[in-house]
Amino acid sequence: MAILPELETARLVLRRLDFADAPFLVTLLNQPSFIANIGDRGVRNLEDAHRYLREGPHAMYDRYGFGLWLVARKADGAPLGMCGLLKRDILPDVDLGYAYLPEFWGQGYAVEAAAATLRHGARKFGLTRVIGVVSQGNSASIRVLEKIGMRFERLYPMHPGEAEVRLYGRTVEVNDA
Repeated sequence: MAILPELETARLVLRRLDFADAPFLVTLLNQPSFIANIGDRGVRNLEDAHRYLREGPHAMYDRYGFGLWLVARKADGAPLGMCGLLKRDILPDVDLGYAYLPEFWGQGYAVEAAAATLRHGARKFGLTRVIGVVSQGNSASIRVLEKIGMRFERLYPMHPGEAEVRLYGRTVEVNDA
């Protein structure tokens, strides 16, 4: 059974992650850029990917109705990355999260999906504020946040003993473009 899209843009389809996406997740979550900028999720094989799905995205869907979604290209269905909304106890607001395979960087996909995710968060989930956190040296991700209207607010200590991250935020409204 096909998974219905959570949302669509001109070029993209965003949908819930499924166990069939496990091979893609093994690839994405082991990219050196993912590990350096987001962290090592310990996903090395399909079993690990299934655990990641159960404990992460699927648990968040069950609890909040949102989470990370697979981002696929409409034209051919190719999985490009993931983007979505996260509610984490360590952050003051719902967080916009995203990651893409390097071969899809610089083509506007991250901005397109992120902007649509913000609108969707306001419309479907009633969110009025969304934040983004990014490693201080991740200039490409910082540009994505700035292009969707987020502004730097402060450095934020995500985990004791680790470098602070840059916290960006913005209010969102149902009619945001």
